[in-house]
Amino acid sequence: MNEIIVSEMKLEHIDEVYNIFINSLKVKWSIEDLKKELENKLARYFVALQNEKVLGFGGMWVIFDEAHITNVAVHPDHRRSGIGNLIFKDMYKFCADNNIIGITLEVRENNLTAQNFYKNLGFSVEGRRKKYYQDTGEDAIIMWNRSL
Repeated sequence: MNEIIVSEMKLEHIDEVYNIFINSLKVKWSIEDLKKELENKLARYFVALQNEKVLGFGGMWVIFDEAHITNVAVHPDHRRSGIGNLIFKDMYKFCADNNIIGITLEVRENNLTAQNFYKNLGFSVEGRRKKYYQDTGEDAIIMWNRSL
């Protein structure tokens, strides 16, 4: 098996990222939404690649000295194989290289698997957004990692 590398997302990755997106996340974006993120000066997106095939991706917006995770997903066939950790490792490196002091995200209150994954990456619960998710009315748990 060839090595998995993480690099910045490019336009050539959009179709595969979109496929992972629609098969992994409840909130749906269009391909155009993803293309706009590549043009967004605040956004940074990373892809995990093996043999030039996208296995997962992660994105964040960088605002001053903080980062906000927008999306993270791994292809269903490759979950629980460490790819999410690799993506976060590169996002953390980007943050360290750019003097980012904290990184935050929202996660569905019922998604305990994701919450535990983020806790293992150094995130802790700091708040709640009531009825944040329009599709279900679920609350969002706000998590931060301030020890980058």
